[in-house]
Amino acid sequence: MGRAFVYVILGGGVAAGYAALEFSRRGISHGDLCIISEEPVVPYERPALSKGFLLPEAPARLPSFHTCVGASDERLTPKWYREHGIELVLGTGVKSADLRRKTLLTATGETISYKILIIATGARALKLEEFGVTGSDAENVCYLRNLADATRLVDVMQSCVGGNAVVIGGGYIGMECAASLVINRIKVTMVFPEAHCMARLFTPKIAEYYEEYYKSRGVEFIKGTVLSSFENDSDGKVTAVVLRDGTRLPTDMVVVGIGIRANTSLFEGQLTMEKGGIKVNGRLQTSNSSVYAVGDVAAFPVKLFGEVRRLEHVDLARQSARHAVAAIMAPDKTGDFDYLPFFYSRVFTLSWQFFGDNVGEVIHYGDFSGGPFGAYWVNNGHVVGAFLEGGNKEEYEAIAKATKLKPLVTDIAELERQGLDFAMWASRQPSPTVHVSTSSLIVEKPMYAWHATAGVVMAASIAAFAYWYGRRRKRW
Repeated sequence: MGRAFVYVILGGGVAAGYAALEFSRRGISHGDLCIISEEPVVPYERPALSKGFLLPEAPARLPSFHTCVGASDERLTPKWYREHGIELVLGTGVKSADLRRKTLLTATGETISYKILIIATGARALKLEEFGVTGSDAENVCYLRNLADATRLVDVMQSCVGGNAVVIGGGYIGMECAASLVINRIKVTMVFPEAHCMARLFTPKIAEYYEEYYKSRGVEFIKGTVLSSFENDSDGKVTAVVLRDGTRLPTDMVVVGIGIRANTSLFEGQLTMEKGGIKVNGRLQTSNSSVYAVGDVAAFPVKLFGEVRRLEHVDLARQSARHAVAAIMAPDKTGDFDYLPFFYSRVFTLSWQFFGDNVGEVIHYGDFSGGPFGAYWVNNGHVVGAFLEGGNKEEYEAIAKATKLKPLVTDIAELERQGLDFAMWASRQPSPTVHVSTSSLIVEKPMYAWHATAGVVMAASIAAFAYWYGRRRKRW
């Protein structure tokens, strides 16, 4: 027994929903598209799980955060998929994939064939057992990757109000879950091996700001060590966390956020792999021309930096899904994927965004005592990354555009002095002349340089003053 489709999306996460919407808008016929997902629900916005879903009051619940509401677009409920003739195979995994024959064998024994396959299998949460620690099966040890995880986490939190929680990991999941636990009136201790939180992205100075804020909300940090073992009661529940340095932390629950790994095992030996993911070209096409890969699982060429990257963020899932469908449906009108790496988070009353790459010299700016602040990363004389906490829509758009332009900087002190005003000015400049070689993106004529000439300095100062004055007028 089997079924055949023109297009199959394997995976039911964020990317699947955005790809489905793009397919429908490009006029596919009813019955052409199938989505296969291990989850029993249609695609939803995964960021909601670590934010609104965990709140104690007016928590987010489905169907409110089905895709594609995260991009202020249509909300694709089960009814939407039925009305658009999209077949859903939910709650079903795939046991094997034969890319030569273009077939997938599901866990129920059904064979599903395709002409074009989009791999959107995402990633799985790393388990403690992979680091030599047992005990993940305890009822009060929680992970957070999907709706089932989030539902379980809420149940455990509700039984621990007023108690203690240990969060293992200082990255995205650790920081966002710690904030939610505090809001649920649970005392939190965060444990991670790095010298500061969000070590893959934050500088020590930026991390210090967030750690101090978390401490003001009652969170304790234990850095430079890792979990060694659990202590359990007679029912198997964890009662204490024991760290490698011997510290013992009594607890009522544990949340583990120690990273993820791309789900590529079905395609090992069939597709070219790179950087922990499936290697794709600028059209998100794999080494098999009938197969595309998007989201967390795709290792793709970042045109801005001239190298292959694998990124883990919802924005990439959305944009790569749309681009892959465009490349499939309108190949002659679709160029290479030109993506600006983007990350963001919102916790408590804080909100930050980051664009580009965090390599090179770091230039901090702004008010680290409580006002908007940020940083630029300057590599080989060019701005390649920008971070901003507490900005507004216009300011976030400005740092994104400035990063995309990769402006040349010859006066670091002046860049630091101008701070956010530099991005506001740079974002209003015309685009540089570029051409693409076989190896990298080359800027032929840098748009502007901060040379030590009176004319350039004066122009920058006038632009900065105009922006400052304009903001003051808005406040009046």
